[in-house]
Amino acid sequence: MKSIILPTDFSENSINAIRYALHLFKDYKCTFYLLHTFTPTAYHSGKAFHNFTALELVHATRDVAVEKIKELRDTLKTEFKNPKHRLKWVVDFNLLISKIRSLVKEKNIDLIIMGTQGATGAREIFLGTQTMYTIKKVNRPVLAVPSGYVYKKPEEVLFATDYKILREEELLFLEFFTRLHSSRLHVLNVYTENLDEQQRANRKRLSEFLKDKKAVFHITEGKDIPEAIENFQKENNIDLIIMVHKKHGFFENILFKPVINKLVYHTNTPFMVIPVREKKDGEENYNRIQNE
Repeated sequence: MKSIILPTDFSENSINAIRYALHLFKDYKCTFYLLHTFTPTAYHSGKAFHNFTALELVHATRDVAVEKIKELRDTLKTEFKNPKHRLKWVVDFNLLISKIRSLVKEKNIDLIIMGTQGATGAREIFLGTQTMYTIKKVNRPVLAVPSGYVYKKPEEVLFATDYKILREEELLFLEFFTRLHSSRLHVLNVYTENLDEQQRANRKRLSEFLKDKKAVFHITEGKDIPEAIENFQKENNIDLIIMVHKKHGFFENILFKPVINKLVYHTNTPFMVIPVREKKDGEENYNRIQNE
């Protein structure tokens, strides 16, 4: 059984990402944690709660949020009626990233699925930043769903890689997500220089691992890696993009430079980022996926 966090601020964007998650795993046993975090001053500064004490404000804000999240849970149960899914809720006076990190340890979380929006205003920039910081700060895979995306079975999946990192965890995760919907996997290398010995060895290993899994390998040259990925996605009707994130590595270099934040802010395709876990966090790993 998978354990998945679904953050929500009750916006249409976040609820759309939740619905995407429930569709994506419709045939799989999962426990979903609907998560809402709040800071009362951000919610009610200058409003009707301004006469409350700090403690009263926390309780009042939490009560409102609990009512909303229970209503959301009940709506989703009625809409999906899926006996394979368990929907739980968590409301906490906390920062989103801090709470996600504590839940990851407490509930042995496998994945976080959340919405992201284009940078067209202060709220959208904030939501995009939350997604980016979750990717960067939380040591679990994050699946980001663009605002307004209508669920489509991920029949064509793209794994974009520079072949510098290839570990058992990533291989098992790729296998799981392609097996989930019998998807065809495209492996894309956008290169700016020739592969070194380690990269060639990783490419060979990946090819051998995927030889019976309908994988198709592609290579393209270009200096603008996000643009190359975006063009490939459009030309091949890609339904899901997967990348590996290592600190100071390929994904961080292209994602966290302001000039090319469009991968978070402007993509119209769901994309998942698999972190390279630190050894100290290795008490459990993705091998669970293989055995479930």
